[in-house]
Amino acid sequence: QVQLVESGGGLVQPGGSLRLSCAASGSILSINNMGWYRQAPGKERELVAVITSTGTTNYADSAKGRFTISRDNAKKTVYLQMNSLKPDDTAVYYCNAVVRGWSTPYYNYWGRGTQVTVSS
Repeated sequence: QVQLVESGGGLVQPGGSLRLSCAASGSILSINNMGWYRQAPGKERELVAVITSTGTTNYADSAKGRFTISRDNAKKTVYLQMNSLKPDDTAVYYCNAVVRGWSTPYYNYWGRGTQVTVSS
């Protein structure tokens, strides 16, 4: 079994910064893509940023220039540095990872989410 645990969410004022972390644990052979998604109230879940196992990144237009995704393969952890936060960034942020277990093929796992609220 594989678990993804997010941390780092909270309340921040507009223009502020937060750093989200997501650590994968369990029966893991390898991790392919890791990413962050978010879901605001009344809206569908959307991609924020994704990073491949070799470090190639892709960002939603709303995140470009403000957010940076990175990963530490040794720690099986992905990060999302969020700067210049706006009220529109308020959402539950979910970690995602495509993981191959010791006895299972690649499978798409999700964390439980961490709340980010941008408000004055």
